[in-house]
Amino acid sequence: MWVYICNMAYRIAIVDDKSQNRISLSEKINYSGEVDIVFMARNGNDFLEQLKSLPQANHPQLVLMDIDMPQMNGIEAVRHSHNLYPHIKYIMLTVFDDDDKLFDAIQAGADGYLLKEERVDMIVNAIKEVIEKEGAPMSPSIARKALNLLTSTRKEDNKEVGTSLSDRELDILKGLVRGLDYKKIAEELFLSPYTVRTHITNIYDKLHVTSKVQAVTLALKNKWV
Repeated sequence: MWVYICNMAYRIAIVDDKSQNRISLSEKINYSGEVDIVFMARNGNDFLEQLKSLPQANHPQLVLMDIDMPQMNGIEAVRHSHNLYPHIKYIMLTVFDDDDKLFDAIQAGADGYLLKEERVDMIVNAIKEVIEKEGAPMSPSIARKALNLLTSTRKEDNKEVGTSLSDRELDILKGLVRGLDYKKIAEELFLSPYTVRTHITNIYDKLHVTSKVQAVTLALKNKWV
């Protein structure tokens, strides 16, 4: 289904498998008087086919993309389109707010993530924000989930860094945490001071730190020792 509206500021496309959703959203957004709906599609495959048939000059600047659709879901559609047409922006407009879909959508190249329950004025403002300011608008509940996801990801990254240390390096790190110097650590572990210094250099490299204080802080924060 093609819908053309002249003299509008923002060219967009709407992708949703439910006809009523497409029509209702297009009517509400049209009422704002600030968009040009280039086309609407019923799933990811339909979206890519319609996009392929248009010259780049007529491509939408932004796509409002549903997630749960037959044949090709919204996340896969964004992933394919993002690789082929990197100039197009994407806002996921969906009923889903679970962590997996949020993470997958961001990885696929989504620029924003809004719930369908949001007011039309917020959706229009999000369109402006992405196109004009390259922002990343999210519904408040989604933003909280994204923050929690980022925090947990950083913690997992830190854990992975910590577990990359060898048993000997962990023993030496324990010594540093206890406030021991090179010689004392060497005596306790029956190593030479030179060997201990070499291990500590490797520990710093693996933890991406440059001092004993930074290494000890990371160790205590992540409970590696």
